Amino acid sequence: MSKPLVISIPHSLGREEAMRRLKVGLSKAATSTPVLSVDEERWENNRMIFRVRAMGQAAAGHVDVADDHVQVEVVLPWLLQRFAEVAQAAIQNRGKLLLTKK
Repeated sequence: MSKPLVISIPHSLGREEAMRRLKVGLSKAATSTPVLSVDEERWENNRMIFRVRAMGQAAAGHVDVADDHVQVEVVLPWLLQRFAEVAQAAIQNRGKLLLTKK
């Protein structure tokens, strides 16, 4: 099994508001990114467990929401590991957009 990709995104929204934004965020990301589809998304307290598919490959992980940061941990299949840096930047940028105060 490959080493998970771990991304921490700071925020100042508080846990509840961050969770509210993330609950709509993954679905929006999937609809705006044609190569991404969401196979599973479920919440257990402040943790979202997900499985997504991109370029015919499945990736699974979870998102832990804290009062001041969100930590994303995703295990990429071998083929997608080559794009880990791009995936990390995309997740970080999308996360910052979702978690920036408006």
